[in-house]
Amino acid sequence: MTNSNKPSLMTIDEVAKYLRLKKVTIYKHVQDRKIPGFKVGSAWRFKKTSVDKWITDKEHKNNK
Repeated sequence: MTNSNKPSLMTIDEVAKYLRLKKVTIYKHVQDRKIPGFKVGSAWRFKKTSVDKWITDKEHKNNK
């Protein structure tokens, strides 16, 4: 757990809710390596810090 009591690893459902996107969109992005994630067995997992960095990188790229 991080200091904010949110899990440091997130599931597809959690990432979809966090990013306010449909699960199918998250699956497409992670399979196309557009969003950072990794598989544990057959389940995708996402480090919250990596997702937050990805958001920041996208934000900065779009503001240039």
